[in-house]
Amino acid sequence: MKKTLALFVGLFLASNIFAQEKVNQNQNAPNIVFKSMIVDYGTIEKGADGVRPFDFENIGKEPLIIAKVRSSCGCTVASYPKFPIGPGGVDKIEVKYNTSRVGPFRKTVTVYSNAIESTIKLSIKGEVVSKK
Repeated sequence: MKKTLALFVGLFLASNIFAQEKVNQNQNAPNIVFKSMIVDYGTIEKGADGVRPFDFENIGKEPLIIAKVRSSCGCTVASYPKFPIGPGGVDKIEVKYNTSRVGPFRKTVTVYSNAIESTIKLSIKGEVVSKK
């Protein structure tokens, strides 16, 4: 009896999880695909231009709306499109790292949108060196 009850409960939970996954995977939903998830600045001089793009495309069938983009610290600022990106549309998120601090860096930029994967983490890394 206990084995039957445990099996029933297990199947019930598994079917609910499967049903929830199907609900979350709208086949027409926007789908954001980045050209690269990491921008490597390499070695960059102190005071140099710290702006780099994350190019992306909406490969979904509905407009993509980026709700917000947040960085892991105040030394990194992101700008992003404030308008819907239609199916097949391309655009970019620009990230500006403050190059006034010498030393290696590794930061995260989190993108929140209405895409199938609603939260995406992007990374920047590099090393700021003193001017020669």
